[in-house]
Amino acid sequence: MMQDFTTENWTDSDGNPDGGYAKGVGMDITWQQGALGRGTDRLEPNGAFVETVIKAAKTRIEFYQLSRFSCRENAIAITKLDEALHWLNHRTSRRECDCTEGTHEK
Repeated sequence: MMQDFTTENWTDSDGNPDGGYAKGVGMDITWQQGALGRGTDRLEPNGAFVETVIKAAKTRIEFYQLSRFSCRENAIAITKLDEALHWLNHRTSRRECDCTEGTHEK
C-alpha cells in the first residue's frame, strides 16, 4: 500500500542537487543540502542521504521477515534494496578514486 507524500527537490544556482524534502504520514525526510567537501574542509551532513533511507526501509522489511509476515516478496525486496545499496556504494567508491566524492564535480 502506498501512502500519499509530498516531495520537493532543490537545485543550487548551478543546477546541482541541493537538498529538499519528502514528507508524509510518519515520514519527514530532509535531504542533504550542499556538497560536503573533501579532506580537512569536509563538513558534517545537514540532511539525510538516499543510502540511509534505503537502509532504514530494508531493516524494516527484514523485521517483517522475522515475523509471521515472512514471504518471498519481502525476500526479493530485501535483495533489490541490497542491490541498490551496492550500486550507490560503487558510485561513491568510484568518486573517491576520482577525488570527486564530496564535490559537485561529475
